[in-house]
Amino acid sequence: MSITPVQAARQELSGFKGQLIGPEDSGYDEARAVYNAMIDRRPALVARCTDPEDVALIIGFARDHALPLAVRGGGHHGAGLSTCDDGVVLDLSPLKDVEVDPATRTVRVGGGCVWGEVDRATNAHGLATPSGIISTTGVGGITLGGGIGHLTRKCGLTIDNLLEADLVLANGERVRASADENPDLYWAIRGGGGNFGVVTSFLFRLHEVSTVVAGPTFWPVELAAEVLAAYRDFIPGAPRELGGFFLVGSVPPGPPFPEEMHLKKVCGVVWCRVGEDVDAAARDMAPLLDALPAPLLHGPAPMPHPAIQSAFDGVYPPGDQWYWRADFVDEIPAEAVDLHAKFGAEAPTWKSTMHMYPIDGAVHDHAPTDTAWSYRDSGWASVFVGVDPDPAKADVIKQWSVDYSEALHPFSAGGAYVNMMMDEGQERVRASYRDNYGRLARVKAEFDPGNLFRLNQNIEPATSD
Repeated sequence: MSITPVQAARQELSGFKGQLIGPEDSGYDEARAVYNAMIDRRPALVARCTDPEDVALIIGFARDHALPLAVRGGGHHGAGLSTCDDGVVLDLSPLKDVEVDPATRTVRVGGGCVWGEVDRATNAHGLATPSGIISTTGVGGITLGGGIGHLTRKCGLTIDNLLEADLVLANGERVRASADENPDLYWAIRGGGGNFGVVTSFLFRLHEVSTVVAGPTFWPVELAAEVLAAYRDFIPGAPRELGGFFLVGSVPPGPPFPEEMHLKKVCGVVWCRVGEDVDAAARDMAPLLDALPAPLLHGPAPMPHPAIQSAFDGVYPPGDQWYWRADFVDEIPAEAVDLHAKFGAEAPTWKSTMHMYPIDGAVHDHAPTDTAWSYRDSGWASVFVGVDPDPAKADVIKQWSVDYSEALHPFSAGGAYVNMMMDEGQERVRASYRDNYGRLARVKAEFDPGNLFRLNQNIEPATSD
């Protein structure tokens, strides 16, 4: 009688210091769960690793037993690429160290951290590095895919602030990637995802960001076309200190929103201006507000940076059903504006939404070939997200997301932000890296020639013929 993978791991990995969890263990269902409840996979083994040596042991075990290997940090990926059926989930969640160095304005972060842990530690020193918009998201996933969020216009992508990373490779070797060490690998992990190894720690540059003026401005969804057209014309010329993404969605049914607005469909902008100067923020926002009818709600106010970073956490807790689609966007012509207004008004659930993130400002300070993230010349990253806690609504939220994205795709730049894609196939991956794909495939062939790290937006190793 053959033994199970978890039994084999317990026999073979005597030096493993973490926790090995299999289907027969009481904590298995909790250990295998990921953020998106639409994903329900049953790995043969979940290995919670405590240090790089544990990581190397699990990589070797999966490789030697020819088992699929998924790597999980925060577990937020919409397509569920941090888990698998009948394989190994390498869980980094115990790697939680956060070490801030105020003198050098850097922070070293363990590969299992989520962004809220980093934001709280850095904010204590009046510092921050750019990330996303939900603080329960894993540091590794956001970083390796690029990193778009509230501070993007001012401070760039997360990868633009990544100074070095420590990785364990497919062969078990531990290496550092930086401008001086393994520079090709350093280039590739800045946007190329988890294709090249398991990152056990990151070193980020920090910026002087403590208090921000942040919050939403909402208009009725019936004004979506007018608001989006004005926003499209306004944001590229706004000061870099001012971040703000456009959305269509519904007002959450709870504080701090007035009860009469709860669940009302709206469009609007979620602002984040660096600094505590309310008057300066008002001046920066004024050209957009003056061009539009009076909003239903104008809520920007001074707050600690971690407050806006975690503002969506309660709206989108783990356990909801999610379906994502995404595109990069260069221009938003009138026809696209009208389609956004149409589909935004038809959102099937109150949590379903579309966000249009500006990726100009500091992002454009880098050329498309400076990092693996190639869409440096685009203006926005759009994401179409169907969300609801009820599994019975999985089909309807998926269909809305698909229909919405396919209607807008002809107006896109071609590819999409890999952190906001489902499992959409190799052609879509290639489109998202454009001319950088060939170099990525060559780096992949050097560091992971057997494609062990393939449960991701996969870059296939280049062949010699």
